[in-house]
Amino acid sequence: MEEFFLQFEWQLSSAESVALSQLAEDRVQAASHVAAKSRYHGDHIAAVIPAYNEGLVIGSVVLQARQHADHVIVVDDGSADRTADIARLAGADVIEMPENGGKAKAMMAGFAWARALSYEAVVMLDGDGQHNPAQIPAVAAPVLAGEADLVIGSRFLEIQAEIPKYRIAGQKVLNGFTNLSVDGGTFATTDSQSGFRALSRRALENLTFVSEGYNIESDMIAHFAPLGLKMTEVPISVTYDVPHKHKKNPVSHGFGVLARIVGLIGYKRPLLSFGISGLFVTLFGIGAEFYTFSEYYRIGQFHYIVFTGGFAALILGLLLVTSGLILNSLVMITKSSAAAGRGSP
Repeated sequence: MEEFFLQFEWQLSSAESVALSQLAEDRVQAASHVAAKSRYHGDHIAAVIPAYNEGLVIGSVVLQARQHADHVIVVDDGSADRTADIARLAGADVIEMPENGGKAKAMMAGFAWARALSYEAVVMLDGDGQHNPAQIPAVAAPVLAGEADLVIGSRFLEIQAEIPKYRIAGQKVLNGFTNLSVDGGTFATTDSQSGFRALSRRALENLTFVSEGYNIESDMIAHFAPLGLKMTEVPISVTYDVPHKHKKNPVSHGFGVLARIVGLIGYKRPLLSFGISGLFVTLFGIGAEFYTFSEYYRIGQFHYIVFTGGFAALILGLLLVTSGLILNSLVMITKSSAAAGRGSP
């Protein structure tokens, strides 16, 4: 069955009618096989799968997901190939976005659909074949047990595959900044960018944040933490031997996500982002000034460039510290007002 879907794109271009009829027959057989092997019954788990030009693999991903979820929703994010047709024939409900709007927009559309269906757990996984759908029950288990509202499938709890070194290094940086952006709670993630996750009904009701592209994973953590939602991680496996390894350049992708996280830190923890950086710049300026005058008194030579640079650093550092203090006060006032508003009848 999986080999059939891997060859489906070519078959459509050479003999479309024959391929469609064969797929329809195989789909009936697969559906009966899936129904017999489905692990959960009774509206427990829905799977939401974003997909962009994944016609080569989306069929097999859907078929495998249907063995472990009661409902599979594929969000076709403006694909130019037959991703939507293949996903639909494989047994998924398909949401077709009018244009490619990025992962965050696609996921929000899928979550809205799943929320309306009132499932106990909604699992999100990528449509490119990197995630193993057989691990859906393991990822959803803490949600179904009432132990967590967000479960992140981590590639780094028990490394089960060869992960490229640049991914490990980049992920550590993004994890550190993501954990800094978390305002409230003690949760620290080991895989902030994992797209294999499970959300509870409470989490679905609190998807009240704005996100773009691949920022949704970090934005979700930063948004849920101050709301008191319980978060945990479970180990997952991953494979990088897939047809579409990178939809974006990994370097630009990483810097884009990092820029967003730094922005979150500045918004939620301004004293940390502005105050600490300003303190270091101020200390650098003081050091430069001290060096300038010490050299002047020691040898009678005045370093104008060092003096000017140190003075500029001193002024910039003091401005950053002042800005951090002011913004932190505004954040505290906003939080107090929000808490008072929630507490009032």
